[in-house]
Amino acid sequence: MRKIHFAKNNIYHIYNRGVEKRDVFMNENDRWRFLQALFLFNNSEASHKLLWDLERLHKGVNFKVIKDYIKTQGTVRQPLVRVLADCLMPNHYHLILEELEEGGITKFMHKLGTGYTGYFNKKYKRVGGLFQGTFKAKSVDDDLYLQYLLVYINVMNPGQLVEPDLKEQGVKDLDAILDFAAEFPWSTHKEYLGTRESIIVDKGVLGTLFPSGESYREFVHAVLPQQNEFEKISHLFLE
Repeated sequence: MRKIHFAKNNIYHIYNRGVEKRDVFMNENDRWRFLQALFLFNNSEASHKLLWDLERLHKGVNFKVIKDYIKTQGTVRQPLVRVLADCLMPNHYHLILEELEEGGITKFMHKLGTGYTGYFNKKYKRVGGLFQGTFKAKSVDDDLYLQYLLVYINVMNPGQLVEPDLKEQGVKDLDAILDFAAEFPWSTHKEYLGTRESIIVDKGVLGTLFPSGESYREFVHAVLPQQNEFEKISHLFLE
């Protein structure tokens, strides 16, 4: 039984990793598939089989195919959640979601998990669960915590690919971490810096907290170098 109760208009940190800590994204195509699902399944009318149907029809799927499909439907999308941020690491993912429809997060995550696991298992000829049980969720009910969480997801999380002991020892080379995050394509750091736009992301309240790329950049620079500030983020790391 899940301890947390999802409520409309509330924000949650959603995350999960591969069973036995295995990689769940083997290459860029897998990551693109997950991102496509993030967008396409965020609609109360969308089935978890929709990506398969589009793939069979078009002999492949990309965001242009998805955009064209939506245009031909002629209906207004009814999003289940607001995707404020995401980050895809080799063996896990992080999302910041706001529930827009009653039961929206549960419906959305069921479609996302079922759809992506089916894709992965068919592609790599495996069976069984891909993720480590049901997705994990934590309520985010404080603006400052939300800001710290965004820095963790966008910068600190991928930063572990540069400094594997970052959790235990903190940031050693700030410039290296920031440079890597600025080029890392699988988080929403670029969206908040203002260097890329996404049809998936709706910043919501984070767009108010960080009204410009510069305000976001300044916050990131203020948080990372200071140990007392870093400690406010370190508990977010997956064990």
